[in-house]
Amino acid sequence: MLWSKALVPTLREDPRQAENLSHKVLLRAGFIRPVGSGLYNLLPLGLRVTQKVTRIIREEMNRIGGQEMFLTALSPRSLWDKSGRWDAFGDDMFRLVDRKGQDMALCPTHEEIMALIASRELRSYKELPQVWYQFQTKFRDEPRPRGGVLRTRQFTMKDSYSFDLDYEGLNRSFNLHHEAYSRSFARMGHRFFVVQASGGLMGAGESAEFMVQAESGEDVSFVCPGCDYRANAEVAEARPAAAPQLQAKREKIRTPGLRSVEEVSGFLGIETSQLVKSLLFMRTEKPLLVLIRGDYELSEDKLRRHFGTDLTPAQDEDARKYMGASLGFLGPQGVDIETYADKSLEGSDTYAAGANQDDHHVVGISLSSETNIREYLDLRAVKTGDTCPKCNANLEGKRTIELGHIFKLGTKYSEAMGATVTDEKGEERAIVMGSYGIGVERSMAALVDQHYKDDRMAWPVSVAPYEVEVVSLGEAEVSAKIYQGLRNAGIQAALDDRDITPGAKFADADLVGIPYRVIVGPRGLKEDKVDVKNVATGEIIQVSKQDAVTKAAELVARETKDAGI
Repeated sequence: MLWSKALVPTLREDPRQAENLSHKVLLRAGFIRPVGSGLYNLLPLGLRVTQKVTRIIREEMNRIGGQEMFLTALSPRSLWDKSGRWDAFGDDMFRLVDRKGQDMALCPTHEEIMALIASRELRSYKELPQVWYQFQTKFRDEPRPRGGVLRTRQFTMKDSYSFDLDYEGLNRSFNLHHEAYSRSFARMGHRFFVVQASGGLMGAGESAEFMVQAESGEDVSFVCPGCDYRANAEVAEARPAAAPQLQAKREKIRTPGLRSVEEVSGFLGIETSQLVKSLLFMRTEKPLLVLIRGDYELSEDKLRRHFGTDLTPAQDEDARKYMGASLGFLGPQGVDIETYADKSLEGSDTYAAGANQDDHHVVGISLSSETNIREYLDLRAVKTGDTCPKCNANLEGKRTIELGHIFKLGTKYSEAMGATVTDEKGEERAIVMGSYGIGVERSMAALVDQHYKDDRMAWPVSVAPYEVEVVSLGEAEVSAKIYQGLRNAGIQAALDDRDITPGAKFADADLVGIPYRVIVGPRGLKEDKVDVKNVATGEIIQVSKQDAVTKAAELVARETKDAGI
Protein backbone atom coordinates (compact mmCIF):
# COMPACT_ATOMS: atom_id res chain seq x y z
CA MET A 1 0.00 0.00 0.00
CA LEU A 2 1.29 3.44 -0.94
CA TRP A 3 -0.28 5.77 1.59
CA SER A 4 -0.35 8.63 -0.89
CA LYS A 5 -2.68 6.65 -3.15
CA ALA A 6 -4.77 4.90 -0.49
CA LEU A 7 -8.07 5.76 1.19
CA VAL A 8 -7.08 6.09 4.85
CA PRO A 9 -9.15 9.06 6.08
CA THR A 10 -7.74 9.51 9.59
CA LEU A 11 -9.17 12.09 11.98
CA ARG A 12 -7.21 14.28 14.37
CA GLU A 13 -9.95 14.62 17.00
CA ASP A 14 -12.30 12.14 18.63
CA PRO A 15 -15.65 12.19 16.77
CA ARG A 16 -18.50 13.50 18.90
CA GLN A 17 -20.62 10.44 18.14
CA ALA A 18 -17.95 8.01 19.38
CA GLU A 19 -19.38 6.09 22.36
CA ASN A 20 -16.50 3.90 23.46
CA LEU A 21 -12.84 3.11 22.77
CA SER A 22 -13.22 0.86 19.74
CA HIS A 23 -15.80 3.19 18.18
CA LYS A 24 -13.44 6.14 18.61
CA VAL A 25 -10.34 4.35 17.31
CA LEU A 26 -12.00 2.72 14.29
CA LEU A 27 -13.52 6.04 13.25
CA ARG A 28 -10.34 8.04 13.77
CA ALA A 29 -8.19 5.44 12.01
CA GLY A 30 -10.46 5.47 8.97
CA PHE A 31 -11.55 1.83 9.26
CA ILE A 32 -15.29 2.54 9.37
CA ARG A 33 -17.73 5.30 8.50
CA PRO A 34 -21.40 5.62 9.53
CA VAL A 35 -24.30 5.77 7.10
CA GLY A 36 -27.10 5.94 9.65
CA SER A 37 -27.94 4.72 13.14
CA GLY A 38 -26.39 1.28 13.56
CA LEU A 39 -25.17 1.20 9.94
CA TYR A 40 -21.46 1.30 9.08
CA ASN A 41 -19.41 1.03 5.92
CA LEU A 42 -16.11 -0.82 6.14
CA LEU A 43 -13.41 1.21 4.43
CA PRO A 44 -10.31 -0.52 2.94
CA LEU A 45 -8.35 -1.03 6.17
CA GLY A 46 -11.41 -2.18 8.10
CA LEU A 47 -12.26 -4.63 5.34
CA ARG A 48 -8.74 -6.05 5.37
CA VAL A 49 -9.02 -6.77 9.11
CA THR A 50 -12.41 -8.44 8.81
CA GLN A 51 -11.23 -10.48 5.82
CA LYS A 52 -8.38 -11.83 7.94
CA VAL A 53 -10.78 -12.59 10.80
CA THR A 54 -12.93 -14.46 8.27
CA ARG A 55 -9.96 -16.38 6.89
CA ILE A 56 -8.94 -17.64 10.34
CA ILE A 57 -12.48 -18.75 11.16
CA ARG A 58 -12.87 -20.43 7.78
CA GLU A 59 -9.64 -22.40 8.26
CA GLU A 60 -10.71 -23.60 11.69
CA MET A 61 -14.22 -24.51 10.52
CA ASN A 62 -12.80 -26.49 7.62
CA ARG A 63 -10.48 -28.20 10.08
CA ILE A 64 -13.47 -29.74 11.91
CA GLY A 65 -15.14 -30.81 8.68
CA GLY A 66 -17.35 -27.79 8.10
CA GLN A 67 -18.80 -27.23 4.63
CA GLU A 68 -19.30 -23.63 3.58
CA MET A 69 -22.54 -22.40 2.06
CA PHE A 70 -24.09 -19.04 1.26
CA LEU A 71 -27.77 -18.65 2.11
CA THR A 72 -30.29 -15.99 1.21
CA ALA A 73 -30.61 -12.95 3.45
CA LEU A 74 -34.27 -12.60 2.44
CA SER A 75 -36.78 -15.24 3.50
CA PRO A 76 -40.57 -15.79 3.43
CA ARG A 77 -42.69 -15.49 6.53
CA SER A 78 -43.83 -19.12 6.23
CA LEU A 79 -40.46 -20.38 7.51
CA TRP A 80 -40.65 -18.22 10.61
CA ASP A 81 -44.28 -19.14 11.26
CA LYS A 82 -43.30 -22.81 11.37
CA SER A 83 -40.74 -22.19 14.11
CA GLY A 84 -42.90 -19.65 15.94
CA ARG A 85 -40.28 -16.94 15.66
CA TRP A 86 -42.17 -14.57 13.36
CA ASP A 87 -43.92 -13.33 16.50
CA ALA A 88 -41.15 -14.19 19.00
CA PHE A 89 -38.60 -11.89 17.35
CA GLY A 90 -40.98 -8.97 17.69
CA ASP A 91 -39.72 -5.59 16.52
CA ASP A 92 -36.11 -6.82 16.25
CA MET A 93 -36.91 -8.43 12.89
CA PHE A 94 -36.87 -6.35 9.72
CA ARG A 95 -40.05 -7.18 7.81
CA LEU A 96 -41.28 -6.17 4.38
CA VAL A 97 -43.97 -7.04 1.86
CA ASP A 98 -43.04 -7.93 -1.71
CA ARG A 99 -44.95 -6.82 -4.80
CA LYS A 100 -47.18 -9.90 -4.57
CA GLY A 101 -48.23 -9.03 -1.04
CA GLN A 102 -46.15 -11.79 0.57
CA ASP A 103 -44.64 -11.10 4.02
CA MET A 104 -40.85 -11.39 3.96
CA ALA A 105 -38.05 -11.02 6.52
CA LEU A 106 -34.43 -9.94 6.39
CA CYS A 107 -32.83 -12.81 8.26
CA PRO A 108 -31.54 -12.06 11.77
CA THR A 109 -30.28 -15.68 11.87
CA HIS A 110 -30.59 -18.82 9.74
CA GLU A 111 -31.72 -21.81 11.83
CA GLU A 112 -34.96 -22.13 9.87
CA ILE A 113 -33.32 -22.08 6.44
CA MET A 114 -30.60 -24.54 7.44
CA ALA A 115 -33.21 -26.90 8.87
CA LEU A 116 -35.22 -26.53 5.67
CA ILE A 117 -32.20 -27.60 3.60
CA ALA A 118 -31.66 -30.57 5.91
CA SER A 119 -35.33 -31.57 5.53
CA ARG A 120 -34.98 -31.66 1.76
CA GLU A 121 -31.50 -33.14 1.34
CA LEU A 122 -30.84 -35.55 4.23
CA ARG A 123 -32.56 -38.93 4.32
CA SER A 124 -30.48 -41.45 6.27
CA TYR A 125 -28.49 -41.58 9.48
CA LYS A 126 -25.57 -42.63 7.27
CA GLU A 127 -25.36 -39.03 6.01
CA LEU A 128 -24.79 -37.72 9.53
CA PRO A 129 -23.05 -35.94 11.13
CA GLN A 130 -22.97 -32.78 9.04
CA VAL A 131 -21.54 -29.32 9.80
CA TRP A 132 -22.63 -26.49 7.51
CA TYR A 133 -21.51 -22.89 7.85
CA GLN A 134 -21.60 -19.54 6.12
CA PHE A 135 -20.50 -15.92 6.34
CA GLN A 136 -23.57 -13.80 5.76
CA THR A 137 -25.02 -10.38 6.44
CA LYS A 138 -27.61 -10.38 9.24
CA PHE A 139 -30.21 -7.74 10.01
CA ARG A 140 -31.71 -6.83 13.37
CA ASP A 141 -33.68 -3.68 14.06
CA GLU A 142 -31.89 -2.82 17.28
CA PRO A 143 -33.87 -0.31 19.35
CA ARG A 144 -30.64 1.34 20.57
CA PRO A 145 -27.65 0.66 18.31
CA ARG A 146 -24.49 1.52 20.21
CA GLY A 147 -20.77 1.02 20.53
CA GLY A 148 -19.94 1.54 16.86
CA VAL A 149 -19.83 -1.89 15.23
CA LEU A 150 -20.47 -3.71 18.51
CA ARG A 151 -24.26 -3.47 18.25
CA THR A 152 -25.58 -2.59 14.82
CA ARG A 153 -28.60 -3.18 12.61
CA GLN A 154 -26.57 -4.84 9.84
CA PHE A 155 -23.57 -7.04 10.58
CA THR A 156 -21.60 -10.01 9.32
CA MET A 157 -21.84 -13.31 11.14
CA LYS A 158 -20.20 -16.64 10.74
CA ASP A 159 -22.99 -19.00 11.67
CA SER A 160 -22.65 -22.77 11.56
CA TYR A 161 -25.06 -25.60 12.24
CA SER A 162 -24.46 -29.19 13.20
CA PHE A 163 -26.77 -32.09 12.34
CA ASP A 164 -26.57 -35.34 14.32
CA LEU A 165 -28.66 -38.41 14.88
CA ASP A 166 -28.67 -38.15 18.68
CA TYR A 167 -27.59 -36.04 21.61
CA GLU A 168 -24.34 -37.92 22.00
CA GLY A 169 -23.48 -36.76 18.50
CA LEU A 170 -24.57 -33.22 19.35
CA ASN A 171 -22.19 -33.23 22.31
CA ARG A 172 -19.31 -34.13 19.98
CA SER A 173 -20.29 -31.40 17.51
CA PHE A 174 -20.62 -28.87 20.33
CA ASN A 175 -17.16 -29.76 21.65
CA LEU A 176 -15.65 -29.58 18.16
CA HIS A 177 -17.03 -26.06 17.75
CA HIS A 178 -15.78 -25.13 21.21
CA GLU A 179 -12.28 -26.18 20.15
CA ALA A 180 -12.53 -24.47 16.75
CA TYR A 181 -13.69 -21.22 18.33
CA SER A 182 -10.96 -21.35 20.96
CA ARG A 183 -8.31 -21.80 18.28
CA SER A 184 -9.84 -19.06 16.12
CA PHE A 185 -9.92 -16.45 18.88
CA ALA A 186 -6.43 -17.36 20.09
CA ARG A 187 -5.07 -16.96 16.57
CA MET A 188 -6.73 -13.55 16.23
CA GLY A 189 -5.02 -12.37 19.41
CA HIS A 190 -8.04 -12.28 21.73
CA ARG A 191 -7.54 -12.75 25.46
CA PHE A 192 -10.82 -14.56 25.95
CA PHE A 193 -12.61 -16.78 28.43
CA VAL A 194 -15.74 -18.94 28.15
CA VAL A 195 -18.89 -18.51 30.24
CA GLN A 196 -22.15 -20.36 30.71
CA ALA A 197 -24.87 -18.53 28.83
CA SER A 198 -28.56 -18.36 28.01
CA GLY A 199 -29.98 -19.80 24.81
CA GLY A 200 -32.43 -16.91 24.46
CA LEU A 201 -34.58 -17.11 21.32
CA MET A 202 -32.27 -19.72 19.77
CA GLY A 203 -32.97 -22.67 22.04
CA ALA A 204 -33.15 -23.91 25.61
CA GLY A 205 -30.21 -26.32 25.56
CA GLU A 206 -26.63 -25.92 26.80
CA SER A 207 -25.08 -22.68 25.71
CA ALA A 208 -21.68 -21.01 26.08
CA GLU A 209 -20.30 -17.59 25.19
CA PHE A 210 -16.74 -16.58 24.38
CA MET A 211 -15.98 -13.29 26.12
CA VAL A 212 -13.25 -10.68 26.42
CA GLN A 213 -13.06 -8.26 29.31
CA ALA A 214 -13.52 -4.62 28.28
CA GLU A 215 -14.69 -1.48 30.05
CA SER A 216 -16.92 -0.73 27.06
CA GLY A 217 -18.48 -4.19 27.17
CA GLU A 218 -22.26 -4.38 26.89
CA ASP A 219 -22.49 -7.62 28.90
CA VAL A 220 -21.63 -8.53 32.47
CA SER A 221 -19.95 -11.84 33.24
CA PHE A 222 -19.32 -13.25 36.69
CA VAL A 223 -15.97 -14.90 37.27
CA CYS A 224 -14.82 -16.83 40.32
CA PRO A 225 -11.20 -16.19 41.34
CA GLY A 226 -11.16 -19.42 43.34
CA CYS A 227 -12.31 -21.97 40.75
CA ASP A 228 -13.34 -22.34 37.11
CA TYR A 229 -16.89 -20.99 37.47
CA ARG A 230 -17.75 -18.48 34.73
CA ALA A 231 -21.25 -17.36 33.77
CA ASN A 232 -23.05 -14.62 31.92
CA ALA A 233 -25.21 -12.42 34.16
CA GLU A 234 -28.32 -13.87 32.48
CA VAL A 235 -27.71 -17.33 33.96
CA ALA A 236 -25.20 -16.74 36.77
CA GLU A 237 -25.99 -18.44 40.04
CA ALA A 238 -24.59 -17.66 43.47
CA ARG A 239 -25.21 -17.98 47.14
CA PRO A 240 -26.52 -14.62 48.36
CA ALA A 241 -24.53 -12.41 50.64
CA ALA A 242 -25.54 -12.91 54.26
CA ALA A 243 -28.14 -10.51 55.63
CA PRO A 244 -28.62 -9.53 59.28
CA GLN A 245 -31.73 -10.96 60.92
CA LEU A 246 -34.53 -8.47 61.48
CA GLN A 247 -35.37 -8.28 65.17
CA ALA A 248 -38.65 -6.44 65.37
CA LYS A 249 -42.18 -6.94 66.63
CA ARG A 250 -44.93 -6.88 64.05
CA GLU A 251 -46.03 -3.31 63.43
CA LYS A 252 -47.73 -1.39 60.62
CA ILE A 253 -46.06 1.95 59.98
CA ARG A 254 -47.23 4.87 57.86
CA THR A 255 -44.78 5.53 55.00
CA PRO A 256 -46.40 8.32 52.98
CA GLY A 257 -45.16 8.52 49.40
CA LEU A 258 -42.22 6.19 50.04
CA ARG A 259 -42.03 3.47 47.38
CA SER A 260 -38.38 2.65 46.64
CA VAL A 261 -36.39 0.17 48.70
CA GLU A 262 -33.88 2.84 49.67
CA GLU A 263 -36.55 5.31 50.78
CA VAL A 264 -38.50 2.77 52.82
CA SER A 265 -35.53 1.07 54.49
CA GLY A 266 -34.01 4.44 55.36
CA PHE A 267 -37.29 5.65 56.86
CA LEU A 268 -37.76 2.42 58.84
CA GLY A 269 -34.13 2.33 59.98
CA ILE A 270 -33.44 -1.16 58.58
CA GLU A 271 -31.08 -2.66 56.00
CA THR A 272 -32.30 -3.01 52.42
CA SER A 273 -31.67 -6.76 52.81
CA GLN A 274 -34.32 -6.88 55.57
CA LEU A 275 -37.05 -5.74 53.21
CA VAL A 276 -39.06 -7.93 50.83
CA LYS A 277 -39.91 -6.55 47.39
CA SER A 278 -43.27 -7.86 46.18
CA LEU A 279 -43.41 -7.77 42.38
CA LEU A 280 -46.77 -8.42 40.75
CA PHE A 281 -47.04 -9.78 37.20
CA MET A 282 -49.94 -10.73 34.99
CA ARG A 283 -50.00 -14.00 33.04
CA THR A 284 -53.01 -14.61 30.78
CA GLU A 285 -55.02 -12.28 33.01
CA LYS A 286 -54.04 -14.13 36.18
CA PRO A 287 -51.78 -12.52 38.81
CA LEU A 288 -48.44 -13.96 39.86
CA LEU A 289 -46.46 -12.59 42.79
CA VAL A 290 -42.65 -12.76 42.92
CA LEU A 291 -40.74 -11.98 46.12
CA ILE A 292 -37.13 -10.89 46.21
CA ARG A 293 -34.85 -9.53 48.92
CA GLY A 294 -34.54 -5.75 48.91
CA ASP A 295 -30.80 -5.64 48.20
CA TYR A 296 -31.20 -7.63 44.96
CA GLU A 297 -32.72 -6.98 41.56
CA LEU A 298 -34.95 -9.40 39.70
CA SER A 299 -33.39 -11.11 36.67
CA GLU A 300 -35.84 -10.83 33.80
CA ASP A 301 -34.05 -13.62 31.95
CA LYS A 302 -34.46 -16.04 34.85
CA LEU A 303 -38.06 -14.96 35.32
CA ARG A 304 -38.84 -15.75 31.66
CA ARG A 305 -37.10 -19.11 31.83
CA HIS A 306 -39.21 -20.14 34.82
CA PHE A 307 -42.57 -18.68 33.80
CA GLY A 308 -42.45 -18.09 30.04
CA THR A 309 -42.49 -14.98 27.92
CA ASP A 310 -46.16 -14.07 28.39
CA LEU A 311 -45.59 -12.38 31.76
CA THR A 312 -46.15 -8.62 31.88
CA PRO A 313 -45.58 -6.27 34.83
CA ALA A 314 -48.82 -5.44 36.60
CA GLN A 315 -50.29 -1.96 36.39
CA ASP A 316 -51.60 0.04 39.32
CA GLU A 317 -55.17 -1.04 38.58
CA ASP A 318 -54.08 -4.70 38.68
CA ALA A 319 -52.36 -4.18 42.01
CA ARG A 320 -55.41 -2.54 43.53
CA LYS A 321 -57.74 -5.21 42.12
CA TYR A 322 -55.81 -8.22 43.40
CA MET A 323 -53.93 -6.85 46.43
CA GLY A 324 -55.82 -3.75 47.54
CA ALA A 325 -52.98 -1.25 47.18
CA SER A 326 -50.90 0.63 44.66
CA LEU A 327 -47.58 -0.63 43.34
CA GLY A 328 -44.84 0.13 45.85
CA PHE A 329 -46.97 -0.82 48.85
CA LEU A 330 -47.55 -4.52 48.13
CA GLY A 331 -46.69 -7.32 50.53
CA PRO A 332 -46.97 -11.14 50.44
CA GLN A 333 -48.82 -11.54 53.75
CA GLY A 334 -52.40 -12.76 53.68
CA VAL A 335 -52.89 -12.76 49.89
CA ASP A 336 -54.40 -15.62 47.90
CA ILE A 337 -52.19 -15.28 44.81
CA GLU A 338 -49.76 -17.73 43.23
CA THR A 339 -46.52 -16.72 44.95
CA TYR A 340 -42.86 -17.59 44.36
CA ALA A 341 -39.82 -16.32 46.24
CA ASP A 342 -36.18 -15.96 45.39
CA LYS A 343 -33.78 -18.24 47.25
CA SER A 344 -32.19 -15.21 48.92
CA LEU A 345 -35.23 -15.18 51.22
CA GLU A 346 -34.78 -18.76 52.44
CA GLY A 347 -32.16 -17.91 55.03
CA SER A 348 -34.40 -16.10 57.48
CA ASP A 349 -38.07 -15.64 58.28
CA THR A 350 -38.76 -12.10 59.50
CA TYR A 351 -38.85 -9.15 57.12
CA ALA A 352 -40.47 -5.82 56.42
CA ALA A 353 -42.83 -5.50 53.44
CA GLY A 354 -45.57 -3.41 51.96
CA ALA A 355 -48.78 -3.48 54.00
CA ASN A 356 -51.15 -3.92 51.01
CA GLN A 357 -52.41 -0.49 51.96
CA ASP A 358 -51.30 2.69 50.27
CA ASP A 359 -48.67 4.69 52.18
CA HIS A 360 -48.06 1.89 54.70
CA HIS A 361 -45.48 -0.85 55.31
CA VAL A 362 -45.33 -3.63 57.89
CA VAL A 363 -42.25 -4.50 59.93
CA GLY A 364 -41.89 -8.01 61.34
CA ILE A 365 -43.94 -10.19 59.00
CA SER A 366 -43.21 -13.93 59.04
CA LEU A 367 -42.76 -15.56 55.65
CA SER A 368 -43.38 -19.02 57.07
CA SER A 369 -46.67 -18.28 58.84
CA GLU A 370 -48.16 -15.35 56.91
CA THR A 371 -47.47 -16.22 53.28
CA ASN A 372 -48.22 -19.06 50.91
CA ILE A 373 -44.95 -19.37 48.98
CA ARG A 374 -45.19 -22.25 46.49
CA GLU A 375 -41.48 -22.57 45.80
CA TYR A 376 -38.15 -20.84 46.30
CA LEU A 377 -36.43 -20.30 42.94
CA ASP A 378 -33.27 -18.66 41.63
CA LEU A 379 -34.77 -15.41 40.34
CA ARG A 380 -32.32 -12.67 41.31
CA ALA A 381 -29.58 -10.99 39.34
CA VAL A 382 -26.23 -12.00 40.81
CA LYS A 383 -23.97 -9.18 41.96
CA THR A 384 -20.30 -8.80 42.81
CA GLY A 385 -19.54 -10.21 46.26
CA ASP A 386 -22.04 -13.06 46.10
CA THR A 387 -20.58 -16.45 46.92
CA CYS A 388 -19.58 -18.79 44.10
CA PRO A 389 -21.95 -21.77 43.78
CA LYS A 390 -18.97 -24.13 43.41
CA CYS A 391 -16.62 -22.84 46.11
CA ASN A 392 -16.51 -20.22 48.88
CA ALA A 393 -14.87 -17.41 46.93
CA ASN A 394 -16.70 -14.18 46.14
CA LEU A 395 -17.73 -13.70 42.53
CA GLU A 396 -16.37 -10.77 40.53
CA GLY A 397 -18.51 -9.01 37.93
CA LYS A 398 -16.67 -7.94 34.78
CA ARG A 399 -17.79 -5.89 31.80
CA THR A 400 -17.40 -8.09 28.74
CA ILE A 401 -17.81 -8.19 24.97
CA GLU A 402 -19.27 -11.32 23.43
CA LEU A 403 -17.15 -12.73 20.58
CA GLY A 404 -19.07 -15.91 19.87
CA HIS A 405 -21.97 -18.00 21.11
CA ILE A 406 -22.57 -21.74 20.77
CA PHE A 407 -25.94 -23.45 21.40
CA LYS A 408 -27.34 -26.93 21.68
CA LEU A 409 -30.63 -26.56 19.84
CA GLY A 410 -31.90 -30.12 20.04
CA THR A 411 -34.84 -30.84 17.75
CA LYS A 412 -36.72 -27.53 18.00
CA TYR A 413 -36.06 -26.48 14.41
CA SER A 414 -35.77 -29.90 12.80
CA GLU A 415 -39.23 -30.81 14.11
CA ALA A 416 -40.66 -27.49 12.96
CA MET A 417 -39.22 -27.89 9.46
CA GLY A 418 -39.71 -31.65 9.16
CA ALA A 419 -35.98 -32.46 9.07
CA THR A 420 -35.84 -36.20 9.79
CA VAL A 421 -33.71 -39.18 8.83
CA THR A 422 -34.23 -42.91 9.14
CA ASP A 423 -32.12 -44.58 11.81
CA GLU A 424 -30.57 -48.07 11.83
CA LYS A 425 -33.99 -49.60 12.50
CA GLY A 426 -35.64 -47.74 9.63
CA GLU A 427 -37.53 -45.42 11.99
CA GLU A 428 -37.91 -41.68 11.33
CA ARG A 429 -36.07 -39.48 13.80
CA ALA A 430 -35.82 -35.72 14.06
CA ILE A 431 -32.29 -34.50 13.44
CA VAL A 432 -30.55 -33.10 16.52
CA MET A 433 -29.11 -29.66 15.79
CA GLY A 434 -26.60 -27.19 17.18
CA SER A 435 -26.06 -23.54 16.26
CA TYR A 436 -22.80 -21.61 16.52
CA GLY A 437 -22.15 -17.91 15.79
CA ILE A 438 -19.27 -15.44 15.61
CA GLY A 439 -19.72 -11.72 14.97
CA VAL A 440 -17.02 -10.66 12.52
CA GLU A 441 -17.07 -6.87 12.97
CA ARG A 442 -17.40 -7.13 16.74
CA SER A 443 -14.26 -9.29 16.76
CA MET A 444 -12.44 -6.37 15.14
CA ALA A 445 -13.86 -3.94 17.70
CA ALA A 446 -13.00 -6.18 20.66
CA LEU A 447 -9.39 -6.40 19.48
CA VAL A 448 -9.14 -2.63 19.78
CA ASP A 449 -10.17 -2.82 23.42
CA GLN A 450 -7.45 -5.37 24.09
CA HIS A 451 -4.58 -3.99 22.01
CA TYR A 452 -4.96 -0.22 22.19
CA LYS A 453 -2.82 1.29 24.94
CA ASP A 454 -0.63 4.32 25.54
CA ASP A 455 -2.57 6.18 22.83
CA ARG A 456 -1.61 3.76 20.08
CA MET A 457 -3.03 0.68 18.44
CA ALA A 458 -1.01 -2.45 17.68
CA TRP A 459 -2.96 -5.07 15.75
CA PRO A 460 -1.85 -8.68 16.11
CA VAL A 461 -0.06 -9.72 12.92
CA SER A 462 -2.72 -12.34 12.18
CA VAL A 463 -5.42 -9.71 11.62
CA ALA A 464 -3.47 -6.50 10.99
CA PRO A 465 -4.40 -4.57 7.84
CA TYR A 466 -0.69 -4.70 6.94
CA GLU A 467 2.20 -6.36 8.73
CA VAL A 468 4.98 -3.75 8.35
CA GLU A 469 4.80 -0.03 7.70
CA VAL A 470 7.76 1.89 6.26
CA VAL A 471 7.72 5.48 7.53
CA SER A 472 9.72 7.62 5.14
CA LEU A 473 11.06 10.81 6.73
CA GLY A 474 12.19 12.44 3.51
CA GLU A 475 14.37 9.54 2.36
CA ALA A 476 12.24 8.41 -0.54
CA GLU A 477 14.72 6.23 -2.43
CA VAL A 478 15.86 4.12 0.52
CA SER A 479 12.30 3.86 1.83
CA ALA A 480 10.96 2.68 -1.53
CA LYS A 481 13.73 0.07 -1.77
CA ILE A 482 12.93 -1.34 1.69
CA TYR A 483 9.21 -1.31 0.90
CA GLN A 484 9.74 -3.24 -2.32
CA GLY A 485 12.07 -5.65 -0.55
CA LEU A 486 9.39 -6.40 2.04
CA ARG A 487 6.84 -7.07 -0.68
CA ASN A 488 9.27 -9.34 -2.50
CA ALA A 489 9.76 -11.26 0.76
CA GLY A 490 5.99 -11.90 0.98
CA ILE A 491 5.39 -9.31 3.69
CA GLN A 492 2.19 -7.27 3.55
CA ALA A 493 3.74 -3.81 3.59
CA ALA A 494 2.64 -0.19 3.59
CA LEU A 495 4.77 2.84 2.73
CA ASP A 496 3.94 6.27 4.07
CA ASP A 497 5.31 8.30 1.16
CA ARG A 498 3.21 11.41 1.77
CA ASP A 499 4.71 14.87 1.82
CA ILE A 500 3.59 15.74 5.35
CA THR A 501 5.37 16.33 8.66
CA PRO A 502 6.98 13.46 10.58
CA GLY A 503 4.63 14.17 13.49
CA ALA A 504 1.57 13.69 11.31
CA LYS A 505 2.98 10.44 9.92
CA PHE A 506 3.67 9.03 13.37
CA ALA A 507 0.24 10.13 14.63
CA ASP A 508 -1.44 8.28 11.76
CA ALA A 509 0.79 5.25 12.24
CA ASP A 510 -0.20 5.07 15.92
CA LEU A 511 -3.88 5.22 14.96
CA VAL A 512 -3.78 2.64 12.16
CA GLY A 513 -1.76 0.24 14.29
CA ILE A 514 0.34 -1.72 11.78
CA PRO A 515 2.31 -3.91 14.23
CA TYR A 516 5.86 -3.40 12.93
CA ARG A 517 7.40 -0.19 11.72
CA VAL A 518 10.58 0.58 9.76
CA ILE A 519 11.55 4.22 10.29
CA VAL A 520 13.81 5.64 7.60
CA GLY A 521 15.25 9.05 8.55
CA PRO A 522 18.25 11.21 7.77
CA ARG A 523 19.80 10.91 11.21
CA GLY A 524 20.04 7.14 11.08
CA LEU A 525 21.06 7.02 7.44
CA LYS A 526 24.16 9.05 8.24
CA GLU A 527 25.39 5.74 9.63
CA ASP A 528 23.45 3.62 7.11
CA LYS A 529 21.01 2.67 9.90
CA VAL A 530 17.20 2.48 10.18
CA ASP A 531 14.94 1.80 13.17
CA VAL A 532 12.72 -1.28 13.32
CA LYS A 533 9.98 -0.88 15.94
CA ASN A 534 7.71 -3.41 17.60
CA VAL A 535 4.67 -1.17 18.09
CA ALA A 536 3.05 -3.34 20.79
CA THR A 537 6.08 -3.31 23.08
CA GLY A 538 7.63 -0.03 21.97
CA GLU A 539 10.99 -1.77 21.50
CA ILE A 540 13.19 -0.23 18.80
CA ILE A 541 16.05 -2.11 17.17
CA GLN A 542 18.56 -0.23 15.02
CA VAL A 543 19.83 -2.20 12.05
CA SER A 544 21.68 -1.43 8.84
CA LYS A 545 19.45 -0.39 5.98
CA GLN A 546 20.51 -3.55 4.14
CA ASP A 547 19.20 -5.72 7.02
CA ALA A 548 15.88 -3.90 7.51
CA VAL A 549 13.84 -6.32 5.41
CA THR A 550 15.39 -9.37 7.03
CA LYS A 551 14.83 -8.08 10.56
CA ALA A 552 11.23 -7.00 9.95
CA ALA A 553 10.43 -10.32 8.28
CA GLU A 554 11.99 -12.16 11.23
CA LEU A 555 9.77 -10.29 13.73
CA VAL A 556 6.64 -10.99 11.68
CA ALA A 557 7.56 -14.68 11.34
CA ARG A 558 8.22 -15.01 15.08
CA GLU A 559 4.82 -13.54 16.02
CA THR A 560 3.11 -15.63 13.37
CA LYS A 561 4.70 -18.78 14.77
CA ASP A 562 3.84 -17.87 18.37
CA ALA A 563 0.21 -17.32 17.34
CA GLY A 564 0.06 -20.74 15.70
CA ILE A 565 -0.87 -19.29 12.33
